[in-house]
Amino acid sequence: MKAENTTLLLVEDDPNDVVLVQRALRRAGLALQVRSAGSVAQARAYLTGELPYADRAANPIPSMILLDLKMPGGSGIDLLTWMRARADTRRIPVIILSSSKEQGDVDRAYDAGCNSYLVKPVAFDALQEMFVAFGRYWLEFNTAPELQRISRSTVQPS
Repeated sequence: MKAENTTLLLVEDDPNDVVLVQRALRRAGLALQVRSAGSVAQARAYLTGELPYADRAANPIPSMILLDLKMPGGSGIDLLTWMRARADTRRIPVIILSSSKEQGDVDRAYDAGCNSYLVKPVAFDALQEMFVAFGRYWLEFNTAPELQRISRSTVQPS
């Protein structure tokens, strides 16, 4: 998987964290196509191609998702559980990016089907360094699954 051909969906409710993550990804040399969703509802709409995300040329199915755990209107665990129950989203790699180090949060995320759990570093330089390693692993070494390409008519209901 090459970065320039990879769409990453960042599911994060804090606009400041969205900017920091995007900046850290760029500084880490990862030219990912980053799309963002500020809530579980927006992420579901994006993943199912509902308006305003129906244009798949502008809003492609993500090759991976960075998911915050704690958001208003639903948790990252809720979204992950929903994704893993659906044929069209279950193979998308989901990496939790959370400030929580609580073992219970980590365990719940893995039980729900996350592929990795990263704790957000406090310092920007540490975040950037984390994304350098992230990029090497997920974009250079990891072999990605073939993502399901199911038409809207066969997509399971929400």
